[in-house]
Amino acid sequence: MYNWERVLHLLWHHRNYIIIIVTPLVFLPLPLVYPSSEARCGYAIILMALYWCTECMPLAVTALLPVILFPMMGIMKGGDVSIEYLKDSNMLFIGGLLVAIAVEHWNLHKRIALRVLLLVGVRPSLLMIGFMSVTAFLSMWISNTATTAMMLPIAHAVLQQLKDTETQANERDLQIQDADNHAFELEVQTKLETIHERDTQDPVYVHDTQREFREKSIEAKYDLLTKGMSLSVCYSASIGGTATLTGTTPNLILKGQMDEIFPNNTDVINFASWFGFCFPSMVLMLVLAWFWLHFMFLGFNLKKSFGCGEKSESNRAAYTVMKVEYKKLGRIKFAEVAVLVLFILLVLLWFTREPGFMPGWATVLFNKDAAFVTDGTVAILMSSLFFVIPSQLPFSNYGYTNEGKRIKAPPALLTWNVVHERMPWNIVLLLGGGFALAAGSEASNLSKWLGENLSPLQNIPPFAISLVLSLLIATFTECSSNTATTTLFLPILASMAQNIKLHPLYVMLPCTIAASLAFMLPVATPPNAIAFSFGNLKVLDMVKAGFMLNIIGILCINLAINTWGRAMFNLDTFPDWANTTNSKP
Repeated sequence: MYNWERVLHLLWHHRNYIIIIVTPLVFLPLPLVYPSSEARCGYAIILMALYWCTECMPLAVTALLPVILFPMMGIMKGGDVSIEYLKDSNMLFIGGLLVAIAVEHWNLHKRIALRVLLLVGVRPSLLMIGFMSVTAFLSMWISNTATTAMMLPIAHAVLQQLKDTETQANERDLQIQDADNHAFELEVQTKLETIHERDTQDPVYVHDTQREFREKSIEAKYDLLTKGMSLSVCYSASIGGTATLTGTTPNLILKGQMDEIFPNNTDVINFASWFGFCFPSMVLMLVLAWFWLHFMFLGFNLKKSFGCGEKSESNRAAYTVMKVEYKKLGRIKFAEVAVLVLFILLVLLWFTREPGFMPGWATVLFNKDAAFVTDGTVAILMSSLFFVIPSQLPFSNYGYTNEGKRIKAPPALLTWNVVHERMPWNIVLLLGGGFALAAGSEASNLSKWLGENLSPLQNIPPFAISLVLSLLIATFTECSSNTATTTLFLPILASMAQNIKLHPLYVMLPCTIAASLAFMLPVATPPNAIAFSFGNLKVLDMVKAGFMLNIIGILCINLAINTWGRAMFNLDTFPDWANTTNSKP
């Protein structure tokens, strides 16, 4: 028995190496028995899917496998595959991340967060609303992980202060009660002595029991509140990331896949159209998530939760904690103002480039004959300015270095060392791997084959297809990276939509957003993992809260796609641009 346990332990610890070696051998009969380009491409996709799901290799390294497999299997030329790894969507991603890095580098996100929380207040319901709205807003522009990592320590510091103050107030109340009831307790003690000898200690026993009960009540109350606040922060980060095109990686994957598979799609997915569709559904999801988390962790006594005008000592103390944190940031610096101005300008340029209801500035100035200027162009233009504009006003006192030398010229708002440390380059390769898979599926006719085999779905109503597929993706993404999930499924969904003559966005858009609804497991997303480590959470806590949020999210997405989404993207008709694909020899 001991030897078997030892063997199993050995196999478990070496499982990654076993998966890497065994998986290609197990599925090797597929291209050997069916020597077609579709089977060879399917073999490569199965291999990558299993490597991505098990994470036996780094995700970015798995994303590079098409560079090896597609040329060797005769699916695509090496040069054609390599081109897929740096598309316009990658440029949009890099530009958006550079802006996010600048915001984080100058602590602008923390200043915005604390300022809003000071305005909202510290009563439980208002505090949850404040943290959820601020987290969702910040995660629209910067990484969900960075937002969660910044907001959770602030939330826990505020809750700890509320707990400490309430504990001290409880102790004072008990001391006052001791003094007031001292004579009464002596009288009670005398009477109890006549009843039973044991009862001479009852007044003290009752007092200790009361103290213990109050302490346990406070402990339980703030344990529950800490769990609720931790989950509200990580969930709102995931929800907020769905609102903008650059908010999370799956959104950009959809943009890239649409441009790859449907090159004549008239820029149907851009920053403005994405925001117009997703922002209302994000707000709806956020409000319903707040109601659900409030019910789970604060109950439905809104009068008590909101405070209704009462301002307790614990509230004032917690408010002071946030005020102290805000004062630590000091006066607003020139660099913060410059970053904020560039950020606002970038968002305005994105919105007005091609708003849809009127000609945008890009159409008037550059895009009269073709789409020369894209959202990626704007992102790189504005992010480049961070390396040009100085971080301090010219001709001011620039201060001194750590060695005591006077600084003669200020650094720019961003330096490459800062970018190099914080830029997740692996995501660029992940995006490229997804585009390469889509291109390989088209070139090998695998997409066509899959689409033909899914053609019986034509008899099912479109809203039912969208709902079922959203549920499938939301379930799959709980145990797989949302990037890998969208990368694998979107080309298949595009082929299916083409074959059943359904508007591709009818299924691709809700499924992309559903990939961000990973609420049930700590390993599902980095924000979940951070909250799990911070909030004394059990897996069951996350499953109970996340299951209902998954249902809420899927229903919100499908409500959106069947109402204003139908009108925005004209989903009732099969577009002309979906009839042709970007097939490659």
